[in-house]
Amino acid sequence: VQLQASGGGLVQAGGSLRLSCAASGRTFWNNGMGWFRQAPGKERVFVASISWNGGSTVFADSVKGRVTISRDNGKNTVYLGLDSLKPEDTAVYYCAAGRGGRAPTGAGLINYWGKGTLVTVSS
Repeated sequence: VQLQASGGGLVQAGGSLRLSCAASGRTFWNNGMGWFRQAPGKERVFVASISWNGGSTVFADSVKGRVTISRDNGKNTVYLGLDSLKPEDTAVYYCAAGRGGRAPTGAGLINYWGKGTLVTVSS
């Protein structure tokens, strides 16, 4: 089972990025999916999540209004749209599959972690 995040890079403050997370080895159509991030020297924290059918989404207060999350179960892929990026958004972003169908909001609700993708926002 593998979750591979991609789409990170260097962007100026105010810019946008779209991250993708492609799953292989099994399907996650019935799992809630989430994105977390870990800034240098800090703990991994929740960013956003989506339920198995996309009907429910949850966002961290720090990104609310600047982030979108969506999924394409046919492609076994989850997306994270980042807008109005700030230097404090700089982090490695990880996608993750939850234990059940609800949108996972904490590390304790995660079954599978993907490899991260680095987002660097310059001021």
